[in-house]
Amino acid sequence: MSFNSWMEKKFVPVAGKIGSQRHLAAIRDGFIGIMPIVLAGSFAVLLNNTLGAWIKPLGSILGPINGNVWWGTFAMIALLATFSIGYNLAKGYGEDGLAAGVISIASFIVTLPQAHGEAGWGYLFWGYLDARGLFTGIIVALIATEIFVKLTKKGLVIKMPDNVPPAVGKAFASVIPGFVAIFIFGALTYIISALGLGSLYDIILNVIQKPLMGLGQGMASVILIPILINLLWFFGLHGANIFEPIMQSIYLPALTENYEAVMNGLPAPHLITKAFYDSYIHLGGSGATLALLLAIFIVAKKKQDYKAVAKLSLAPGIFQINESVMYGLPIVLNPVLFIPFLIVPGVLSFIAYLATALGIVPPTYVAAPWISPVGIGAFLATGAKGIGSVMAALLALVNFAVATLIYLPFVRIAEKQASAGEKEKIVTAKKGEKLNA
Repeated sequence: MSFNSWMEKKFVPVAGKIGSQRHLAAIRDGFIGIMPIVLAGSFAVLLNNTLGAWIKPLGSILGPINGNVWWGTFAMIALLATFSIGYNLAKGYGEDGLAAGVISIASFIVTLPQAHGEAGWGYLFWGYLDARGLFTGIIVALIATEIFVKLTKKGLVIKMPDNVPPAVGKAFASVIPGFVAIFIFGALTYIISALGLGSLYDIILNVIQKPLMGLGQGMASVILIPILINLLWFFGLHGANIFEPIMQSIYLPALTENYEAVMNGLPAPHLITKAFYDSYIHLGGSGATLALLLAIFIVAKKKQDYKAVAKLSLAPGIFQINESVMYGLPIVLNPVLFIPFLIVPGVLSFIAYLATALGIVPPTYVAAPWISPVGIGAFLATGAKGIGSVMAALLALVNFAVATLIYLPFVRIAEKQASAGEKEKIVTAKKGEKLNA
């Protein structure tokens, strides 16, 4: 059995089930749903670190505005994600998403400590609501929604007469399931506190979140994750979407902690964040396919199909969008491009990790929009100031050059195979014409 056959028979069905698993899909779609919020917060931080830092009079105006935007986006991202995940999970079951989202938020807030430092009862520390609270929010949203859905499907609802408006009927139908879900988390919070274990947030942070974030900082994880993403892509599965729950829940809190540390004049505690991958690895999308496009322009013939696809894919590729390359070239199930498509992310991850660990470039700490072009994204993600950010931009360009060099010989092979195939078709057609004559 060939490798491709084995992968299609054993690996692809499992990966497909994982990608379509209801809870993972809800987390993925939940983060996609709050993308406008993430981008708004990203632009606010970028403006502060670029125009606001470079032009002081402008910064005095932009600073408070961007601070307000950040307060309503990144400072509340766990709260927003909790609602979105609960909403999407309930919709996946065919139940009331709005009710599930609201119940998820209420359950999440119930679990949070009501005092911080010297503050008394009723004081909610905002730090529980930012990216550091994502793991708690995700877990609470999944459990609260499961309780809500199961009780609803069992008919434990208040049924209103048919003449009652649908919105009112839905609201009353959610009363009992919502009541039960919220009270369960209220009781759980009380038990944890009575046992002197702090809060559910503290338990999840220390038992789940910190260990996973620690694993995510190792070189092996940094290299393996983008390779696995590309392996899924090769078989037609959207690897980036499948890994989105991992990338967001592990690497977004790391980015937040880096940002807070740098803003307080401290060294960034994490080498790897989500912006790290966007800046140095996904150059033009998964597999650094913008480098593949450049390789095609260098070696492919004018009339070759690859070049036609490359021309159409160049503009979106500059902004990290590469579905047209994946399915149009294609890379999916292309045995020639399979090898460099897996080699490139591993090599780029190793180079970028080494450069960051050695201090050649500073750790990323700004949530630069993932659509930022090569070099610009790295410059912005490292603060857009000083020699460090310039070196980060250069590192991205070096990685881009390395990826192009890796792709070049394989593009030549693919072109030769395509040309041979065309010649064979022409010969076959001419033979057919002679036989018909």
